[in-house]
Amino acid sequence: MDQIEPVSRVLAVLAHPDDVDFGAAGSVAKWVSAGTEVIYCLVTDGDAGGFDPTIPRDQMPSIRQFEQAAAGKIVGVNQLEFLGYKDGELEVTTALRRDISRVIRRYRPDRVLCQSPERNYTRIFSSHPDHLAAGEATLSAVYPDSRNPFTFVELIEEGLEAHSVKDVLLMAFPEPDCFEDVTGTFDKKLEAILAHASQHPDPSRIEPMVRGWLEAVAASAGLAKGSLAEAFKLVRT
Repeated sequence: MDQIEPVSRVLAVLAHPDDVDFGAAGSVAKWVSAGTEVIYCLVTDGDAGGFDPTIPRDQMPSIRQFEQAAAGKIVGVNQLEFLGYKDGELEVTTALRRDISRVIRRYRPDRVLCQSPERNYTRIFSSHPDHLAAGEATLSAVYPDSRNPFTFVELIEEGLEAHSVKDVLLMAFPEPDCFEDVTGTFDKKLEAILAHASQHPDPSRIEPMVRGWLEAVAASAGLAKGSLAEAFKLVRT
C-alpha cells in the first residue's frame, strides 16, 4: 500500500460542486492543517443539480458556486476556479484539456486530485459521466499536456510555462491503493457536505450514510475499529 506523502500544493479538479466534499474533504482538511495549500477547480457549476423546482434554473450556478466557496472555507480552501462547462454534458475535448492545463500551469501544483476515469460498478453513483470525463481530461492535462511546452502554445503566449505534476490521486477508483485516516477531520467533512444545502432534501440522512462509507473504507485499510478513512489510487507521473 502506497503512502500519501505530504506535498506543498495540491490542485483538486472536480466535475461538480460538492464532489470534492463527498470524496476527499476529510483528507483536504487534514492536508491543509498540516501546511499544504489546496486549490479547487470546478469544471461545471453544477447547474443541473438541486431538488427544489421552485428555484429558477438560471440561479443554480451562482447558488452552487456560493455553496462550494463556503464548503471550501470550512476545510481551509480559499482559492477556487470555475471553468463554466455545462453540467450533465461534459465531454473530453481538446478545449477542456487546454482549460485544465491552464489551471495546472497557473498554480503549478505538486499533486493533482481528481476523479477516476474508470467506472466503479460497486459504487455506480460515483461514476457519473461528468466524473469520468473530468477524470480523463485531467489526467490528459497532467500528462502530456501541461508539461509539454509545444502543446497549447497559446498558454506559453499567456505567460504560463510548462509544468510537471509529481503525482495524481484518483477518487472513487475501483481498486484504491492508499488511504487517509480522516477520523479527526470527519466533522469538517460533514459540515462541508452540508454546506451544499441546495442538494440535500433530507440533511439528516447524510451523517449516517457518509460515516458508514468511511467506516467501510477504514476497515478495508486495516485501521482500528471506529476509524474513518478516505481511499485513493496513487498515480506517479
